Amino acid sequence: MRSAVARLIRSSSAETSRLSSSPVLLKTGNAFFSNATPSDPKNIEEPFKVEEAETVKVTPPSPDKLLVLGGSGFVGSHICKEALDSGFVVSSLNRSGKPSISESWADKVIWNQGNLLEPASFKDAMGDVSAVISCVGGFGSNSFMYKINGTANINAIRAAAEKGVKRFVYVSAADFGLVNYLLKGYYEGKRAAEAELLSKFTYGGVILRPGFIHGTRQVGSVKIPLGLVGAPMQMVLQNAKPLARLPVVGPLLTPPVSVTSVAKVAVRAATDPVFPPGIVDVHGIMRYSEQN
Repeated sequence: MRSAVARLIRSSSAETSRLSSSPVLLKTGNAFFSNATPSDPKNIEEPFKVEEAETVKVTPPSPDKLLVLGGSGFVGSHICKEALDSGFVVSSLNRSGKPSISESWADKVIWNQGNLLEPASFKDAMGDVSAVISCVGGFGSNSFMYKINGTANINAIRAAAEKGVKRFVYVSAADFGLVNYLLKGYYEGKRAAEAELLSKFTYGGVILRPGFIHGTRQVGSVKIPLGLVGAPMQMVLQNAKPLARLPVVGPLLTPPVSVTSVAKVAVRAATDPVFPPGIVDVHGIMRYSEQN
C-alpha cells in the first residue's frame, strides 16, 4: 500500500514539473510572456511588436457639376449663386456665351454658348455634369411661347438623357386657371416639357411649379424690388390654402414665393439623390426651402 502511494506521489511530482516547464503564455499588460524560468532565456517569449498603421491620404471626391440653363436670368442667376455657395461646380448655357454681368459670382460660372433649338450646338455642354436645372422660358406669341417653353426644354431633356445625366430639374409654373387660356402657348409648352421630363427621367426628374416669383430683379442697370409686393402677398396667401380649391378664382390665389426659396429647392432637388421625383407645387417649395 505504501509503495503504491509513493508511486502516485512521484507521478504527480513529475507531471507538475512537466507543466511548469512548458511555455504557457501569460498576458501582462500589452505584452505576452512565458512562465518558463528566467534561467533559460531561450524559452522566454519576445513581446509582440505592434506596427503603427500608416495614414493613408484619400483624395476627396470632386464636387458635382451642375448645368444651369438660363443662368443669366432672374431665377437662373439665383440658382447659380445658390449652387456656388453650396460648393458645387456650376456651368451655364446661353446663346451668347458669358453675359455682361458685373457681379463676382458670374466669374465663377463656366459659361457655354449654345442654342437649345439647335441640339448639335449644346450637346458638349451636357457632358460631365451630374444634373441639369432648366429655367428657360419666355413670353410672346403662342407659337413663340410653345417653342421656348416647350421645344427648347424638350431638346435639353432628351440631350441630357442621352448623355446619362442623373437628375434634371425643371422650373415650370403653377396653373392659374383662366390665365392658362390667355397664355395658351406658354402653358402648353410647359406641360409638354413636363411630360417629356417625367418620361425620360422617371426616377431623377423634378418639376417645380411656383406661382409669382418675387425678389430683387436686375433689368439692365436697374434693380426692381419685386419683394415689396410679393412678400406681403405670400404672407397672406400661404395660409389660405383651402381657398385655392374654389372654382374659377381658386388658382388665382396661389401664393407668391421668393426667388431664394426656388433656387434653394432647385439646387437641393438636383443634388440630393433621395429628393423625391415628380411635381412640387408652391406649398411644397416653401416647405422644402425651410428645411436644413
